[in-house]
Amino acid sequence: MPRIHVLPEILASQVAAGEVVERPSSVVKELMENSLDAGAREILIEIERGGTALIRITDDGCGMERDDALLSLERHATSKLRSSSDLNNILTLGFRGEALPSIASVSRFRLITRERESLDGTEIQVSGGKIMDVRAAGCAPGTMIEIKQLFYNIPARRKFLKADSTEASHVEHEIRLHALAAPTVRFRYRRDGSEVLELPAVSRKNDRLRHLLGVESAGELIEIPQHHGNGFSVEGFLLPASHARKGRKHQCVFLNGRPIEDIAIARGLNEGFRGGLMEGLHPAAWLWIDMEANLVDVNVHPAKREVRFHRSHELREGISSAVALALLKQQRRAVPQSQQSISAATGEVRSMVPRPIEAPSSPNIAMAHDLPIPHWTSHEVQEQMPLAPEPLESKPKATQGAAAFRWIGLLHQRFAILESHDGLVLFDPRAARERIVYEQLLQAPQRGIASQGLLVPLLIELDPREVDAVMRNQDRFTTAGLELGDFGGGTLQIRSLPAFLHLTDPREFVHDVIDDLIAGGTAGSALAYDKLARLLAKRAGLQEIITDASAQKWLEELFTCDLPYCAADGRPTLTEFSLRELDRRFGYR
Repeated sequence: MPRIHVLPEILASQVAAGEVVERPSSVVKELMENSLDAGAREILIEIERGGTALIRITDDGCGMERDDALLSLERHATSKLRSSSDLNNILTLGFRGEALPSIASVSRFRLITRERESLDGTEIQVSGGKIMDVRAAGCAPGTMIEIKQLFYNIPARRKFLKADSTEASHVEHEIRLHALAAPTVRFRYRRDGSEVLELPAVSRKNDRLRHLLGVESAGELIEIPQHHGNGFSVEGFLLPASHARKGRKHQCVFLNGRPIEDIAIARGLNEGFRGGLMEGLHPAAWLWIDMEANLVDVNVHPAKREVRFHRSHELREGISSAVALALLKQQRRAVPQSQQSISAATGEVRSMVPRPIEAPSSPNIAMAHDLPIPHWTSHEVQEQMPLAPEPLESKPKATQGAAAFRWIGLLHQRFAILESHDGLVLFDPRAARERIVYEQLLQAPQRGIASQGLLVPLLIELDPREVDAVMRNQDRFTTAGLELGDFGGGTLQIRSLPAFLHLTDPREFVHDVIDDLIAGGTAGSALAYDKLARLLAKRAGLQEIITDASAQKWLEELFTCDLPYCAADGRPTLTEFSLRELDRRFGYR
């Protein structure tokens, strides 16, 4: 057993850097938070090669005098805490004193700073955690921190970084988050010498949000008026349920000016829609929460992104109520007064316009809520369960095709019922459509594919990471007949679609494909064309509206495919209940 020893200071800082500095965006986050704590009214962020070659943050905050500048590079040196009791009353973004020494230990670091009252400033140069030079410098009031060659002395960490464009998209995401958290501060962002963002200081949160969100989505924002709870207040904005997406990446929550993530807040948002969201989808929302500092512990996560609330249930209920009230007010404004029935006793508003029943867009919810759910005890399961279907692997012969079946009809506009020589067959038209589209897409690289250009290109607004995921796979999308282009400012342009796809909502289709890309962990890398074809085929199948005519057409086309009996992901397209099994089930055998 090796003897125990104390880690050298530089090594200890590098270990700490592993928790604080995950990638260039982590450095940008920590330094922006230092600038905001210093009272900056303007912050300039510059990066090169995704932040691996250069990160430079310049602010006009309070600056530091020489001794404080040197002390800021010592581990656990901070101006925010004096005693352990201060941990219960943290209102600053940083407080541990770990960021600067951790960053300096894994980069070539330069700090230039000056207080407003001082005639000159201080410049400090650090390489790999070792101070190389300290001298007086002429500079404007505030602080400039420059990081070059991030992780140059930790090759193992550097090789895990993604492509420059991916790292830059993460940096931009952090800048957008903190710009929303601090709308009264001017933010500028330059990437490889080009101006990417110019966000002037604004007095209202919705002005900053509209600037970042884009014109189309900003026009649909629903305001959440300030709601007061026990020791907290919450306000913000929502998008309608039609903008709900998989995952919570479109939910931005700011607690006392700090971007955070919390499951109780996310549940409160969903509950506020009162069942108006499909299962698995989450609303797009931006919340600003002000809370008494002693009601929350922000010291539970290395990156301070997660927090712990002392009364999380009260916050969850408060957010749910605020969201429900905002949606109700929006509904009142949307429905004309002549079509409302207002109860004087309760103030309840009931729309006299009947709600349309929408065709289900997912097989998981297709009319399932209209069907009775049987309740079986464990010993009854074997007797009461429906027959186990037999996948049609080799029967009927593919050469017989659809002629081997007699069409009976549709079941709940979801499955088709067919009669075969051997018994009863259930046909899944969506799975069949998925197989047909998938094989057409697989032939595209060799034979090409017909695409239909849009007379007026459609615009969809995405966050920087989503745009990066699309642009890294742009050639593959084009091969599949889906031409997408970067319109700038976080907006993507849909220019053409595969001619054989009949999409009810191209924007939703592209959004869902991008969600699948990111959920599959391939956002930061190029995707194999085969996998992209599967994603496109799956989403194309889910968007189809099933009718007798379309289902019969797909049944015919299915048997022109190489593998007609399974969808792109292996799900069966047809399953059979044999006559022998039916006879046994009904007691004839």
